[in-house]
Amino acid sequence: MMTNFPDIPIKPEKKLIINNESGESVPVQEQELLKLIEITEKNEQIRFKEIELVYVDEDEIVRINHEFLDRDYITDIITFRYDENDQAIEGTLYCCAPRIVEQSAEFKDDPKTEFLRVFVHGLIHLAGHEDQTSDDKKQMTDLEDQYLNALKKSL
Repeated sequence: MMTNFPDIPIKPEKKLIINNESGESVPVQEQELLKLIEITEKNEQIRFKEIELVYVDEDEIVRINHEFLDRDYITDIITFRYDENDQAIEGTLYCCAPRIVEQSAEFKDDPKTEFLRVFVHGLIHLAGHEDQTSDDKKQMTDLEDQYLNALKKSL
């Protein structure tokens, strides 16, 4: 028997799409990332519609950085926001997995925490925060710490 249109169940939209093109092992679980999305939404009073999280290698992050931002260096994350309203934020977070691993060693932090920090940093950018000045950077770091602490308490 054929199902009529109103009877077809509608799958909920997937809020987070993860692609790992880097070749690196990523030490975070999808549920942790989804919880960080939830925490950020609540604290920033926003809604994310869809976030694409793409882990890339050094060559690819340099290519993206050069092509779209006219910069020629490795960075840990590049954030692109696509929507034009604050009702349902859509964007892509390009994260350089090898750079994040290096940073965790530099900052004497475990890789999992650094991967979570870079992810929430991207979410905060999507929410509209910038880190161009030292004051902006401090505010973003404070928000990262606040949201990571909330994540630890929730798990």
